[in-house]
Amino acid sequence: MECKKEENLTRCNCTYEPCPRKGICCECIAYHKAKGQLPACLFPDDAEKSWDRSIARFIEVNRKDR
Repeated sequence: MECKKEENLTRCNCTYEPCPRKGICCECIAYHKAKGQLPACLFPDDAEKSWDRSIARFIEVNRKDR
């Protein structure tokens, strides 16, 4: 499968600028999975800016009662 990096970059909300995986979703997911985290694209923009990619933060910002 061919990587669609340029297309992916149009949807990538990652604000970590020196990230070498930006737009390369398979590498991004593998990296964050290995660290027990989730990628930026699963977080709303305001939550992503904290760079807290923890599963606990994901649950917190996606709770229905907030």
